Amino acid sequence: MQQLVQLALVVADYDEAIAFYTQTLRFELIEDTKMSETKRWVVVAPPGNTGCRLLLAKAVGDEQLSRVGKQTGGRVFLFIHTDDFEGDYENLKAKGVKIVRGPVDEPYGRVLVFADLYGNLIDLIQPA
Repeated sequence: MQQLVQLALVVADYDEAIAFYTQTLRFELIEDTKMSETKRWVVVAPPGNTGCRLLLAKAVGDEQLSRVGKQTGGRVFLFIHTDDFEGDYENLKAKGVKIVRGPVDEPYGRVLVFADLYGNLIDLIQPA
């Protein structure tokens, strides 16, 4: 058996990324371990998550910095399922998060696309 447990998200700054994912999206900070003077192991996940987590990896060097906010070339990067679409949508609006598309009803559920603090696109979905 194999299991996908973490995805790396290249960020410009650990603390601003932690603040966005924990305060704005209400994710839980699972781990924040100092690895060196410049590197930390920072893991966040949605509340109640039992699946894949996000490793917030600070960009190092020009090439990695050029990828911040563009990891998937403009495609949706993350897909978050929710059981409280309206509550989460209201939270995003109240926190000033940029809603890119939606909300709309699709055959698979209610969905909207929003951008994180760097412009990465995220789908919020309440499955049908």
